[in-house]
Amino acid sequence: MFVIRKIRALFSLKPNYENRVFGLDLLRALAIIFVVIQHGEMLEKATIGFPWIPLIDGVELFFVLSGFLIGGILIKLFESDESFGVKTIANFWVRRWLRTLPCYYLVLILNIIVVYFGIIKEDFSQFNWKFFLFLQNLYDGFNGFFWESWSLSVEEWFYLLFPIGLGIAHFCLRKFNIKKRTVFLMATFTFFLIPFLALSYRAWKDMNQFWFGIKMLKIVIYRIDSIALGLFAAFVKYWHSTFWFRSRKFSFIIGIIITIVILHPPLAQDTILTKIFSNFFPGIGCVLLLPMFDTIKKAPEIIVKIFTHISLISYSIYLVNMALVAEVITTNFPTKDPFFAWSLYGIYWFAVLVFSTLLYKYYEKPIMDLRDHWKIQ
Repeated sequence: MFVIRKIRALFSLKPNYENRVFGLDLLRALAIIFVVIQHGEMLEKATIGFPWIPLIDGVELFFVLSGFLIGGILIKLFESDESFGVKTIANFWVRRWLRTLPCYYLVLILNIIVVYFGIIKEDFSQFNWKFFLFLQNLYDGFNGFFWESWSLSVEEWFYLLFPIGLGIAHFCLRKFNIKKRTVFLMATFTFFLIPFLALSYRAWKDMNQFWFGIKMLKIVIYRIDSIALGLFAAFVKYWHSTFWFRSRKFSFIIGIIITIVILHPPLAQDTILTKIFSNFFPGIGCVLLLPMFDTIKKAPEIIVKIFTHISLISYSIYLVNMALVAEVITTNFPTKDPFFAWSLYGIYWFAVLVFSTLLYKYYEKPIMDLRDHWKIQ
């Protein structure tokens, strides 16, 4: 019993459940579970036949949820600071980057090590300095080395650019006495429209849908629109809270319908409508799910503990699950038979959860806790 208590203490996170919205924790946990399931497909072998089922894109769900949560933070900052000046924006960046950068750079270094020493089979020449500045997919696609970092690059550029855009819009329009809610909506619409139009233009190019997804849908300048959809959800919740609450059931039903249609698209492959549909509607479906999940406050205790734990470690899971776990397994432990394959799949999940919990508890969270002490005056 003593050993069990020690192990539990090693992995126990002890969050403050009263200050959390369980529905949003549940949504974040589902998003990362979908991502891990998708990446776990690389453990599949032709003769094994894992029963993979179509699931909503976890990364798209993350983008929308990120826009919603960060949008709520920015709205409060925007409303409380009359000028929304450089110091306010800089402090927002400090808090965001203390949340994301330390873990990212640690895992980036670990990726360099495992590739350089051949622990996983990736071409080391694919690594370059751009990974340190999130430039690896700013305007062009990439694959291979630390491929999963493409989505974090999208989010980091959003964290950088949207507050600047919002600040410039506020500075230029405040002389006309335009309400802040209108300024925020205009900035959000701009960050949605420009990437969407750019991606729609590229959809006209002669490119099949597979390569469109690989090359176009993982480039920063084409994907910020998904986060902007989450910003719009934050706008509705903050400035139209009654509508947000009352529409939750209808919104949820429509969101589920859209999600089902996305998973079973009725359109022919490789058409421009299919390409645009495959990018635009997943985000819409995710946005429509938000009001319902945002109002879920309670659940059975064991369910709350499980999904809150996964939600807390979701960023660490995102960073370690693919290269540092899945690729290490597939490179060094070739599948021999169905039993061995399923065993490796269980080890994959176990390793992801264990490593991510330790990374979060002993590295990610201690650094995040410094945010309240680092403030630009």
